[in-house]
Amino acid sequence: MNTQLFQEFDFAQLDSPDFKEDSVREVLIVPILAQLGYAQTQIVRSKSLIHPFLQIGSKKRPLTLIPDYLLQVENSYAWVLDAKAPTQNIHSGDHVAQVFSYSIHPEVRSKFFALCNGHAFALFRPDTAAPILYFELATIAEYWEELATYLSPNAFQTGKALTYTAPKKAVNNALFNYLERPLLEEIVVKKRAAKRHFGVHGYFTKQAWNVVNEYIGNFSQAGDLVLDPFGGSGVTAVEAMMLERRAIHLDLNPMSTFLIDALTSPVELIDLQSSFERIKTAYMQREPKTEEDIEQALQHYSYPKDFVLPKGSDVTVVQDLFSKKQLAQLGFLKHLIIKETNNTVRKSLLLAFSSTINKINLTYHGSTYTKETAGDSSPMRYYRYRIAPKGVDLDLMKTYEKKISAILNAKREIASKINAETINQLQIIRGTATDLSFLKKESVDYIYTDPPYGKKIPYLDLSVMWNAWLDLPVTEQDYSLEAIEGGEHAKSKAEYNALIAASIEEMYRVLKFDRWMSFVFAHKDPEFWHLIIDTAERCGFEYAGAVAQKNGQTSFKKRQNPFTVLSGQLIIHFRKVRKPKYILKASLGMDTGEIVMQTIEGVIAKYHGATLEQINDELIIKGLELGFLDLLKKEYSDLTPLLLDMFDYDKEAELFSLKQDKQFKTHVDLKLRVRYYLISYLRRMEREKKLAAFDEIVLAIMPLLKNGTTPESQTILSVLEDIAYRVGAGWRLKIAGQAMFDI
Repeated sequence: MNTQLFQEFDFAQLDSPDFKEDSVREVLIVPILAQLGYAQTQIVRSKSLIHPFLQIGSKKRPLTLIPDYLLQVENSYAWVLDAKAPTQNIHSGDHVAQVFSYSIHPEVRSKFFALCNGHAFALFRPDTAAPILYFELATIAEYWEELATYLSPNAFQTGKALTYTAPKKAVNNALFNYLERPLLEEIVVKKRAAKRHFGVHGYFTKQAWNVVNEYIGNFSQAGDLVLDPFGGSGVTAVEAMMLERRAIHLDLNPMSTFLIDALTSPVELIDLQSSFERIKTAYMQREPKTEEDIEQALQHYSYPKDFVLPKGSDVTVVQDLFSKKQLAQLGFLKHLIIKETNNTVRKSLLLAFSSTINKINLTYHGSTYTKETAGDSSPMRYYRYRIAPKGVDLDLMKTYEKKISAILNAKREIASKINAETINQLQIIRGTATDLSFLKKESVDYIYTDPPYGKKIPYLDLSVMWNAWLDLPVTEQDYSLEAIEGGEHAKSKAEYNALIAASIEEMYRVLKFDRWMSFVFAHKDPEFWHLIIDTAERCGFEYAGAVAQKNGQTSFKKRQNPFTVLSGQLIIHFRKVRKPKYILKASLGMDTGEIVMQTIEGVIAKYHGATLEQINDELIIKGLELGFLDLLKKEYSDLTPLLLDMFDYDKEAELFSLKQDKQFKTHVDLKLRVRYYLISYLRRMEREKKLAAFDEIVLAIMPLLKNGTTPESQTILSVLEDIAYRVGAGWRLKIAGQAMFDI
């Protein structure tokens, strides 16, 4: 900053009746704007805005609003500044409300607004009642760095042209630059390739281990501290340890912390095998099979009683999820397990027991795709306690033995990285992401987390069966802190929003500067995306980009509900930097509906038919980076009705496409349109077992290309040669469905 700014100005002049609002503008505000770096072309003075809200009685009256200054960055308004007379209050009251109305006007939609009365400068966000920065103008030098961090032109980002490249492996620590880490491209999922995750224990959601592994490897180094405050199935913590990082697994659900503690507790495998053989022998000698044996076992061995299940369950209490035989056999097996005196061995035995419960209950649905024993329970499959219409009576000890085998394999796989020497590098904590007070400020190197998605999965409600059998208590306070919408405690969207916001604030506090947070999210409602971005920016995070990531095999829920369940997710990346850039909201030069339609048609053209996930991901990413998520949440919380009305849907392929012989309604890149229509036409010819000559192709698609620039025949030929090959006098697609991805 130029230290001479206002150094020669006599602030006593502000007490003169001749020093009014116009003097504040010209004498004080103009130098501030110049010093911040705004060119004259970026300063819009006294723009007339029509107030959209005013209504007097039964008649609407036009009211013109005229802000003193609108500050532009590229084509959007970054902030609003109004001058006030030295006698006027700029901290609160009507003047603040007036400038607030400018900032939220549809033609403005600024990130900040400010007031200056000569004595002081006050900066606000539209969502805050008190100033986020307030100082006496005579002391501006002391606040200049902070002011410039908020308001200089380079403090804003207006969309991204991101290039996703594979990370370069650092040869040594000196080459690893935390701040400049690249974003990863979508990673091919390898769910079954790691014994430490596959087959050990089910959970309601589980991140693909190799995706998490690559992210941790990209954004952190060996010895760094990795945090997952919504730990869930524990993939983040386990993969961090496998990569020689320190790790913290935090979750409110005691089932979650039990699973990870039991999996990672070092154990002598020979001791575990011996304990299992001893338990198996004792069990097989006295297995309750007959009605008399079962009744006696129910009297002697404990099982969960009167644990109430969530509303909507087929039965009321946990014990009714099991037959008498299942209760008796599970109760007897647990009795034998808890008699084992070696604590770490007992944990592993109970882990296998808990995994067995997923199979031995009346909600178990056998697999219709592979072996009947490859199914799972209804809370894992349907997110509801639903008694199976066709019961499957699995053998308890055979099921338990398979689970013991899976745990032995998992323990062998992690033994080199998670053992008695390394286990002190892992913290497993039962608690809430809204309170990370056990961590010091700026102590974490990387955060990878997969939080709950609104009302999609009520984790504590669905865990009742396991927590009851494992004697894991869940309190009313736990339910009050769970970040979900709905559930047994009927939590509101506002409560969910508040808990997620508080969690992001805590994550910002504990993360080191120049480090990353990767936030996994999959939700159809743009309001939740807007909440995440808005909260993260308010805390001080800088948005760095989003990547679409598949989760592997399509879930049963997705197959049953193709329009209400998303099979993939977005990984949103934030950096904690000292001078974050803010996403600038798009000004409304284009109707929201036009943006939505342009995005949908662009994705359909790019992939020659697009899934709901591809459309949703593109729209969310564009909304994030162009700053119009707040508009999407009001008008397009669910795209399905629009898509089904405006486009054709192929149920088998799960793809939306243009209605036959219809044109694109919005501007889509010419070559993309040509490619789309060519592939459509050639596929139709294949179905009709015909070859199409070039002249026939041109005549068929040219009428569909009339909106916008019409291509020459040479343009059509160049695209055709990319995707098809000549067969005699005609053309045929090279590999149907592949060429459209080479764009």
